[in-house]
Amino acid sequence: MPVPIPEFHISTRPPPPPPVPLSTSRPPEMATSPRLLAVLLLFASAAAPSVAVKLVVGGGKHWAPNVNYTDWADGHEFHVGDWLEFDYEKDRYDVVQVNETAYKTCDGSSPILSYSRGRNFVFRLNTTGRFYFICSRGYCWNGMKVSVLVRPAPPPPAVAPSSSRASRARAAGGVWRWAALTALVGVAVLAPLPFRV
Repeated sequence: MPVPIPEFHISTRPPPPPPVPLSTSRPPEMATSPRLLAVLLLFASAAAPSVAVKLVVGGGKHWAPNVNYTDWADGHEFHVGDWLEFDYEKDRYDVVQVNETAYKTCDGSSPILSYSRGRNFVFRLNTTGRFYFICSRGYCWNGMKVSVLVRPAPPPPAVAPSSSRASRARAAGGVWRWAALTALVGVAVLAPLPFRV
């Protein structure tokens, strides 16, 4: 008597996933963790960082002869971390940092720093004190010299009112950036956590 041969069928479909048991446990609490609340309160109460400002020397008149840079400097506040941008005509002017004596006599023969390439020069005010800049190509006598007094960076909440646009922009920009950063961290920390099964 012949022996029956069993038939085999090979399926190309993967088997269905096993059923997921329903969990009766609750998701982790989001904002009731004492540690999480403490972190958020510390972050929200921390002082916002100060914001550096880039000031174009001479404003719309840039770095050129016959500009009253004393009036320009008197209309601004300068703080550690701010930047001075000297925009000038290429191959005609330069920017030379000098000491007080050289500033008064328009003497660029012993510069602290000298820059003449390109069309602009950006200088970071990295310490408190007075900084002196001149054009050493004879234009210092036509007013191309500026002196700025650099003060410590004030904390944003203590920014005193000022008529300077740069000072108002510094205060407003710092507050809005800090608020946005606080909101982003809050959203990231308080975002719903995935359920664990």
